[in-house]
Amino acid sequence: MNSPCYPVAMDVGVCQLRSFSISFLSSVLGAESSTAVSVENSSSGASVVAIDNKIEQAMDLVKSHLMFAVREEVEVLKEQIKELMERNSQLEQENSLLKNLASPEQLAQFQAQVQTGSPTAGAPPEGPGPTA
Repeated sequence: MNSPCYPVAMDVGVCQLRSFSISFLSSVLGAESSTAVSVENSSSGASVVAIDNKIEQAMDLVKSHLMFAVREEVEVLKEQIKELMERNSQLEQENSLLKNLASPEQLAQFQAQVQTGSPTAGAPPEGPGPTA
């Protein structure tokens, strides 16, 4: 009837809830021990065991639903991480290409804008630009 408590986050909460429920039922039923309920400590021991089993079943159900929700969320987050890593790789390749195509003057101008915090978008290029 008494199952060990495990130091896993969800199991700790379930174990604490179970311990509280057993302690509460013990005090309500007038059992001698507040940490364990047994048939010998109460005249209605069978009903206490039945209640304890129902509580344990309910907590197991809650735990399984929570674990399912967590697994589902982990899968969604894994997919988002995968997409972000792909996007990051694309941007790194684009950045590398643009650095290779930029003239030293353009790179120097960009570095100056980055250091001063000037906006780079929409700023007219200085010096001669490409002619079409």
